[in-house]
Amino acid sequence: MIPELESRAVHFLPPDFSPAHAAAVDAKLAAIRAEHWVRIPLAIESGSRAWGFPSPDSDYDCRFIFVRPIRQRISLWPMRDVIETPIEGDLDVNGWELAKALKLMLKGNAVILEWLASPLVYTKDSTFHFDMWWFANEWVDRSRIARHYLHLGRKHRALVSTDTPSPLKKLFYALRPAAALRWLGGNADEAYPPMNLPALLAECRAPQEVISLTADLIARKAETRELGLGLAPKALLDFIDAEFERAAQVEATEFRPISPEAIEAAEVLLMETLHRLWGGVD
Repeated sequence: MIPELESRAVHFLPPDFSPAHAAAVDAKLAAIRAEHWVRIPLAIESGSRAWGFPSPDSDYDCRFIFVRPIRQRISLWPMRDVIETPIEGDLDVNGWELAKALKLMLKGNAVILEWLASPLVYTKDSTFHFDMWWFANEWVDRSRIARHYLHLGRKHRALVSTDTPSPLKKLFYALRPAAALRWLGGNADEAYPPMNLPALLAECRAPQEVISLTADLIARKAETRELGLGLAPKALLDFIDAEFERAAQVEATEFRPISPEAIEAAEVLLMETLHRLWGGVD
C-alpha cells in the first residue's frame, strides 16, 4: 500500500466545475497511484477547458506529472516514462514522468509550462509546483519556447481562411500561439505565459478588436458543438499573421546547447523531488 502522502485531492477548481467529473478524475488518479506505484505531485486540466474556450461537449483532459521510486528508476528494464489510460466517455487522463517533463522543458517543449500555468488543478504539491516554476524561469530557453509556439501556430493557421469556410475551432489553436508569442516579447523576466486565452490576450495587450472578436467566438463556442465551419474574422487573422511574422526571426536562431548547469539543476530537482516524495520507500 502506498504511504499516506497523497490520500486526499487538493482541488483548485471554480465553483461551476462539474463535481462528478472532478470526482471521476480523483478516482482515476487514485487507481493510477495504486496500480503503477507512483506519486502524482501535479494533476491539472488541459485542453479547451483550461484554455478558456470549452464547448458544451468538450472532453475533460487531465494531465499529470508522476514520480517513480528509486528502485524502478535503476531497474535493468526501465519502465515507460508515460502513463496512458483508455478514454472513458469524455474523460481523458494521461501523464508524463518527471524526468521526461524536465528534459522536454529544456528542449523547448511548452506543454509542461502550460501544465504549470493551468488555472484548473485537480491536485498540487505546492513545494513541487514552486520548484518547477523556479526551474522553468531560471533555465528554460525562451527562444526555444517561441519556436514551439510559432511552429504550432502556423500549422493551425493554415487551416483557417477569410475566403473559404473552415473549422472555426482551429482559429483558437492559431490565436493562442500568436498571443503567447506576443506575451513572450513583452515579458522578458518570465518563462511562460498564462494558459487561459482571455487572460493571455489581456496580458499581452492585444488590440481591443481582437479581444472583442475572441470573446464573441468563445461565447458562441460555449453554446454550440465546436463552432462548425465559417469564415475567420480578418482582424483575427491579421493579428495572428503579424505576430508570426514578428517572431519569424526565432527560426534563424542557432540555439545554444543546453548548458551543463541547466542539466545539473534538472538532475538536482529530480533527485530532491524523488527523495522528498518517497523518503525511505523504495
